[in-house]
Amino acid sequence: MIAQDEQIRVTLPDGSVRQYPKGSSGLDIATQISEGLARNVLAAKVNGVVQDATRPINEDATVQLLTWNDSEGKATFWHSSAHLLAEALEALYPGVKFGIGPAIETGFYYDVDLNGQAFSQEDFKKVEDKMLELARQKQQYIRTPMSKADAIAYFEEKGDPYKLDLLEGLDDGTITFYTQGDFTDLCRGPHIPNTGFIKAAKIMNVAGAYWRGNEKNKQLTRIYAVTYPKQKELDDYLYLLEEAKKRDHRKLGKELELFAFSEKVGQGLPLWLPKGTMLRERLENFLRKAQIRAGYSPVVTPHIGSKQLYVTSGHWDKYGEDSFQPIRTPDPNEEFLLKPMNCPHHCEIYKTRPRSYRDLPLRLAEFGTVYRYEQSGELHGLTRVRGFTQDDAHIFCRPDQVKDEFMKVIDLVLYVFKSLGFHDYSAQVSLRDPENKTKYIGSDDLWEKAEAAIIESAAEKGLPTVTELGEAAFYGPKLDFMVRDALGRKWQLGTIQVDYNLPNRFELEYIGADNQKHRPVMIHRAPFGSMERFIAILIENSGGNFPLWLSPDQIAILPISEKYEDYANDLFFTLQEQDIRGFVDLRDEKIGRKIRDAEVNKVPFMLIVGEKEAAEGKVSVRRKGQGDLGSMSIDEFVTTFQQEVKI
Repeated sequence: MIAQDEQIRVTLPDGSVRQYPKGSSGLDIATQISEGLARNVLAAKVNGVVQDATRPINEDATVQLLTWNDSEGKATFWHSSAHLLAEALEALYPGVKFGIGPAIETGFYYDVDLNGQAFSQEDFKKVEDKMLELARQKQQYIRTPMSKADAIAYFEEKGDPYKLDLLEGLDDGTITFYTQGDFTDLCRGPHIPNTGFIKAAKIMNVAGAYWRGNEKNKQLTRIYAVTYPKQKELDDYLYLLEEAKKRDHRKLGKELELFAFSEKVGQGLPLWLPKGTMLRERLENFLRKAQIRAGYSPVVTPHIGSKQLYVTSGHWDKYGEDSFQPIRTPDPNEEFLLKPMNCPHHCEIYKTRPRSYRDLPLRLAEFGTVYRYEQSGELHGLTRVRGFTQDDAHIFCRPDQVKDEFMKVIDLVLYVFKSLGFHDYSAQVSLRDPENKTKYIGSDDLWEKAEAAIIESAAEKGLPTVTELGEAAFYGPKLDFMVRDALGRKWQLGTIQVDYNLPNRFELEYIGADNQKHRPVMIHRAPFGSMERFIAILIENSGGNFPLWLSPDQIAILPISEKYEDYANDLFFTLQEQDIRGFVDLRDEKIGRKIRDAEVNKVPFMLIVGEKEAAEGKVSVRRKGQGDLGSMSIDEFVTTFQQEVKI
């Protein structure tokens, strides 16, 4: 019989409480639950902290056993793989020195100093093979606490200046080493139990990186890689990468003539071409109709605003140094800024006349273009630009209306996602960083009210959520919608934010039922986020095969020869009257070439007309992705089209 004081109480994620001997590890707990679970445990989350699955637990604790299916399990797997990469490099490149090797969103990297030795794509396979050779040895990751003096002595003897630099910032008593096989590294962990979990490895890329990100320091070699517990999973990942290249919105945007960039116009400032503009306008009109049904009023505000507007809002204090600099006029007392946000303008619209409690909620919506100075190295197609349009709206409401309004916005966001084919999504509750409140404006009391409104609304809507500390906007917490696309990639799209602070800063008021002045609450929301980023994700999710209602060209009318051009043109005008968009291909090309080109350009319907069609007043219909649908009368085609185009 084990004495009571030699037992610990472990609370598992399902709420069950079990007793285990003091000093049991996460792996011991997994083994008692099932051998199958034990074979898959990568790490353990003990009282909210991820640690080695083999590390003893000496007190009552909540414990979550992490596997490959958990994001923290993957991160542990990939960080452990970085150590395996380092071990392989040390075996193949004598004298190599190591910087840092963190896990990233997919995989990991290690910054290394190869001591003048060359490393290129030709070397990738030999390093991958060495990693797998070492992995098959099932070397344990062994954690060893180390005094600072001993740690310094170890790396001085090894001659590794980068680890010595890292040690300068560490306190004695907090330093640990990890060893697997013949490789030892400075690391706080955690790590997987042994290297045998790693069954597939691929070096993805090599780049230069200055030590500690400082260009005054030595440039190291950054090796990016990814590993998996099964070869098939790596093969699937590489396949998805190839699919992603085909779907890249920058590539498809050029091929489909949707948008362009010009150095003369400026970096990060997209030019919308006619077809892209049609696509964009369709999206805007779709949301405008939904907003009108939901009680929003459209507004338009200028592209610039007085600097004082953003001083009042707090944007200048928080972002001024990193924004486009002020615009000065001949009047020395005037300074303007390119608009970084629409909300201060909307606050001023609210103040244009006195408001009563009966006027609220007031919902103001604008497709407003804003400008933010992004570093040139961070610009990326439409997903990271310097000028973009937000489907912005601000709801001014009474405190008793906040929760109901917030849930209505959730409904609107989900309607948008459903209409555009985004079915795999979750919500992120983005809260203040409790350890660094200086990044935010407003009192603790107002923040707590705003955070409670978001958490309660998401719970009542049954949304799957995760909570992230430190991800709130500077003026309030938010609910960010994370969407997975057709390739399984996660994107942040719509956002809803509760804000008690800007109404204070702009001294917004309404007269309540008690005939006293009260402060409204402000809800910021943008279901698309930014039109540019949303369209980029839409392009990649659909591969350019947009829903019929969104396609810039919905039909291509393809006459077999010039003899049928008049019939083709008459048909085009008839379909235009039915609000069907497209073009007539009058090129002197064979019909096979016209069909192929229409397919490449992602045109949903191809209407082929020749002698028989012209004589009978019909069309031969071909649907992209389905092939020939047969001969139809014009009315039959219009009916077929209208049934599909509904959203």
